[in-house]
Amino acid sequence: MEAGVEAGNAHPSVGVAFTTTNWSIVLEAQGRSPAAEQALNKLCRIYWHPVHSFVRRHGSSSEEAEDLTQSFFALILERRDLDVVRREKGRLRSYLLTSLKHFLASEHRRAIAAKRGSGRRPIPLEELNAKEFIDIQSIEHLSADRIYERRWALRLMEQVLGRLKNEYYSAGNAELFDLLKQLLPDEPGAPSRAEIASQLGMTDNAVRQALHRFRRRYQILLREEIGNTVAIASDIEDELRYLISVLRS
Repeated sequence: MEAGVEAGNAHPSVGVAFTTTNWSIVLEAQGRSPAAEQALNKLCRIYWHPVHSFVRRHGSSSEEAEDLTQSFFALILERRDLDVVRREKGRLRSYLLTSLKHFLASEHRRAIAAKRGSGRRPIPLEELNAKEFIDIQSIEHLSADRIYERRWALRLMEQVLGRLKNEYYSAGNAELFDLLKQLLPDEPGAPSRAEIASQLGMTDNAVRQALHRFRRRYQILLREEIGNTVAIASDIEDELRYLISVLRS
């Protein structure tokens, strides 16, 4: 879904209160501060599925890929080698992909199996669900790098939509959210704006304005989520453009 993130629809005036993001906390904390631990754990959960998909595309079974992915993130949490991050301009997406390639090149499955139960702290996976464990055969035409990027983009969009849903539901606008979400791209069988207006007892103009606010808020939250994965604010727009290019390819 590309709700309101078409290149021509982006609003430069829509800014983000860029204070200290999750990835910035990790980069700045060379030690083991609670804030850095919490931020890195959250980011690892978000990127678990893109990494798992990359490993699967390299020929591992689902179970093997799960072991490798868990071991990879356990290593990231332990080692925190940030030299690669700086070379990659502080983008978490690039850092993890580069680190993952080095990890897979140097680790053997027998060694991974030996490390199971060795005391490494696993990544909590309660935020993942069954639908994220994809059938890799369905996208076999894509390279491992492209699968990783595609899953990264979709996962980030899911995070944004989840945040927006929470906002609407908390404000007592659950039905409005559920209906407006259907007007986003790639929603099959979406009702027309007139049908939504009739169902909610609103005028067509009121629904149009509500949809505009919905998409505008979506854009703001999208930039905030991207901001959580880059080290400096100036990288947000570049990463947004890259995300759009990945979704369009």
